[in-house]
Amino acid sequence: MFKFLKKEKKEPKNLKEVLDYLKKLEENFEKASKEIENLQKEGRFSIQKVGIIRFNPFSEVGGDQSFSLALLDADDNGVVITSLYTREENRVYGKPIKRGASEYSLSVEEKEAISKAKGIANKK
Repeated sequence: MFKFLKKEKKEPKNLKEVLDYLKKLEENFEKASKEIENLQKEGRFSIQKVGIIRFNPFSEVGGDQSFSLALLDADDNGVVITSLYTREENRVYGKPIKRGASEYSLSVEEKEAISKAKGIANKK
């Protein structure tokens, strides 16, 4: 189970054992390097950037119950989800994002959520 905690070390008796030990270390290092490289490649496609904006679409009533949420990967691909809340209903919209833009028209709040996720300063 916790093999690395067990003390199975024995001192090398000669140069051949030292070289064998170094070869095993080199193989383990190469394997670990490849695994890290694969994790970095796969990680680019996971959600890495999040931006959320709460707002009130109806200035005369209610509070900031509506929101736009941007979820992006390392290449600014992902989705923006917008929820418009009223007393009578709640509408939810989802729009795909590719390289920080969408083929669908985006509201001011959706653009702001995307900018926030990308780390761009809010400029109104």
